[in-house]
Amino acid sequence: MVGFELGSVPFNADGWGPPDSSISVPNQISNAPFAPFSRSDKLGRIADWTRSLSNRPGSNSKQNPSDSAFDFSGDDSFATLAADEDSSFRLVDTAAKSHHHGQHRPKFNPRWRFNPHHNRSQLPQRRDEEVEARKREQEKERARRDRLYNLNRSGTNAGQRRESAVFKSSVDIQPEWNMLDQIPFSTFSKLSFSVPEPEDLLICGSLEFYDRSYDRITPKNERRLERFKNRNFFKVTTTDDPVIRRLANEDKATVFATDTILSTLMCAPRSVYSWDIVVQRVGNKLFFDKRDGSQLDLLSVHETSQEPLPDVKDDINSAHSLSVEAAYINQNFSQQVLIRDGKKLNYDEPNPFATEGEEVASVGYRYRRWKLDDDTFLVARCEVQSVVEVNNQRSFLTLNALNEFDPKYSGVDWRQKLETQRGAVLATELKNNANKIAKWTAQALLANADMMKLGYVSRVHPRDHFNHVILAVVGYKPKDFAAQINLNTSNMWGIVKSIVDLCMKLNEGKYVLVKDPTKPQVRIYEVPPDAFENDYVEEPLPEDEQVQPPTEDAQGAEANGAANEVEDKEVSTEAA
Repeated sequence: MVGFELGSVPFNADGWGPPDSSISVPNQISNAPFAPFSRSDKLGRIADWTRSLSNRPGSNSKQNPSDSAFDFSGDDSFATLAADEDSSFRLVDTAAKSHHHGQHRPKFNPRWRFNPHHNRSQLPQRRDEEVEARKREQEKERARRDRLYNLNRSGTNAGQRRESAVFKSSVDIQPEWNMLDQIPFSTFSKLSFSVPEPEDLLICGSLEFYDRSYDRITPKNERRLERFKNRNFFKVTTTDDPVIRRLANEDKATVFATDTILSTLMCAPRSVYSWDIVVQRVGNKLFFDKRDGSQLDLLSVHETSQEPLPDVKDDINSAHSLSVEAAYINQNFSQQVLIRDGKKLNYDEPNPFATEGEEVASVGYRYRRWKLDDDTFLVARCEVQSVVEVNNQRSFLTLNALNEFDPKYSGVDWRQKLETQRGAVLATELKNNANKIAKWTAQALLANADMMKLGYVSRVHPRDHFNHVILAVVGYKPKDFAAQINLNTSNMWGIVKSIVDLCMKLNEGKYVLVKDPTKPQVRIYEVPPDAFENDYVEEPLPEDEQVQPPTEDAQGAEANGAANEVEDKEVSTEAA
């Protein structure tokens, strides 16, 4: 068995640790320092209760006093040895040398200067720049919050839009009017009705051919919008149309309207501004009319936008001023894109509203009949503005123009985005003018147009509302475009069918449908028979744009209204 021999342990009578005598210490460890070389090896003194570490700088006040006796991390007995070892190392600086030779010269790096986590004591004394930078950051943060707020509100109901804006009713509600019913728009979204293919009863007017060179217009080769003061544009209501009166006398249908009135009803859930339609029940027939000078003759601008327009009437960017400007642009655009060489497509009957020798705009009126049920037929006057012939096939077109008045309101500059991001421009217009574009699409579907042309027209300068330029013209197939903007044909006819059924249950007389200016609903009022006989638009147009009042008084007009010849109603929306 191998024995274990314990070596001699020297005794130190003078204190702790090995004795100082070199004789009692083995030669192999005589020069080794008794200090920890790592955290796991504790060489030298096991414990020292003679040291006081409580007042040492950097000591932990929560440290257990009994543990401090075993802590030799602060012992500087071997600092000289550590210094000798560190002197053998040299740090090589690979950083680029600064061009500033001053010892304490600060670096004027903007990122360094405005870094909130940087040592502020070393910043240059430029408090004004710091304040401006802080303001810019606050403005950016405020703009970001506003964008998030608007995005969260974008899916809300149309009646909750732009609460700060105050909208007026399109017609003054008189005290003697009797409200019969009010229909919320939420019920319209559930309606659906399919109608069979309509038939054309009559086509009147003449069409000029479309100039296909306008399809190649870009913002870089824009064209000035011309003015057509000599061409007359007619906005005749239903009961003043001699063709509709003739068809009514022949009992061709029981319900009569125009494409403008029908599209207003079909797209009612998308509307924000107030509108009104006059309903006349005569015998078993129903006539949908508009008032003279009605807002239906104008075009709304930014109706469904989240950004409210100025309320000042004299402002060129107010809702009324922009409506007049948009109608003026739309009419001139529809005539400028035509080939004006005298070649026309003439129909069997001329324009029913023009006098002989009068220069009229290019328009074709298609009187079409739809079957709503076994006893109810609807006749509507629909319009197409042009025709194009490709490969010996004629296609009918509707021509409409979107107008840009100030890029600050829409947030999209057409001159920069139309060529590269045309889809973004159209998406912005669909958001800001959802009702207007949906009505144009509905009118193209009613007229059975093969193509609808949308022009992009902008002001020459944002503060100049007289001069405009055409930036682009894009064509869409009405059915495809309706699917793109989520316009359901069955829902459109469901709305019309429900209103027709409701009005057919009323007694003979005159009624008015009014869209509430602040709520998403429509009201039905019973009005006196002589209502709106001499009515004018609530905010009068300039003198050359107003419809001239009839010379007879209201009673004489009522007594002899059936026997009088039809007066031509002409509304020119040329800007004053």
